[in-house]
Amino acid sequence: MSSTVLADAASAASRVVEIRPSRGLFDLGLGQVWRYRELLGILVVRDLKVLYRQAALGVAWAILQPVFAVMIFTVVFGLFAKIPSDGMPYALFAFAGILPWTYFSEAVRRSGTGLVNEADLIRKIFFPRLIVPLSAVTGPLADFGFAFLVLLGLMFWYDVTPTWTLVFVPPLLAVATLLALAIGLWLGPINVRFRDIKHTLPFMLQIWMYASPIVYPLSMIPDRWKALYSLNPMVGVIESFRWAVIGKGTPDPLAVGISAAIIVILLFTGLVFFKKMERSFADII
Repeated sequence: MSSTVLADAASAASRVVEIRPSRGLFDLGLGQVWRYRELLGILVVRDLKVLYRQAALGVAWAILQPVFAVMIFTVVFGLFAKIPSDGMPYALFAFAGILPWTYFSEAVRRSGTGLVNEADLIRKIFFPRLIVPLSAVTGPLADFGFAFLVLLGLMFWYDVTPTWTLVFVPPLLAVATLLALAIGLWLGPINVRFRDIKHTLPFMLQIWMYASPIVYPLSMIPDRWKALYSLNPMVGVIESFRWAVIGKGTPDPLAVGISAAIIVILLFTGLVFFKKMERSFADII
């Protein structure tokens, strides 16, 4: 047998995919996701092209959404309601809160409905189903990047100089990504069985937004309620992000600690739940 034939046979053997059921609670198949990382990139690029290809304003929508929200919040809550902003210009205060929230809510929306939206792909070919929620939480990072440039411009307008704390923005964004992924790992399989999720999710995200310190500071919450309030994991994320960008004050240790613990629990249990349910996706979807 020639060396060429042997090389072809070895190459073909290396492309063999073993499909087997999970072996125990901790068999999450993360190595398989890494082997399909190219598919993850393809899905992310495809979603970005589909989102902006036929949009008249293109990527400007990524900027207009948080900008209009900040304008409304500044007028209603900053000008009329006179809500304090911890000594910051209210527009800057609100923008630093709405920016991570906009990314998070969009990532949750996409990851929660992604399995149903990719039904044709899931029914036809094998790939790690975890790729779907991963691509869903990765795509909105591009929108975040465009809007973050506007935030830096707003800081320049108000003569606020970025400090060394800006280096914490990527880690905090990664935390928001993990939280969105954790929630998507729960909502995605549930949405496969019960299609009510796509109708209730926007409403629940709207309520969640006002339960987060976006239009008001954490300092407005009475001390006796802060531990309960911080059970919302976005409290620690938003407060820390605002500190990292503007460089004023310090993150609340209680809120940060509770948020971190909840995110770890949600992520691990979400992975286990997702892997348990994924074997039935193609049959039900």
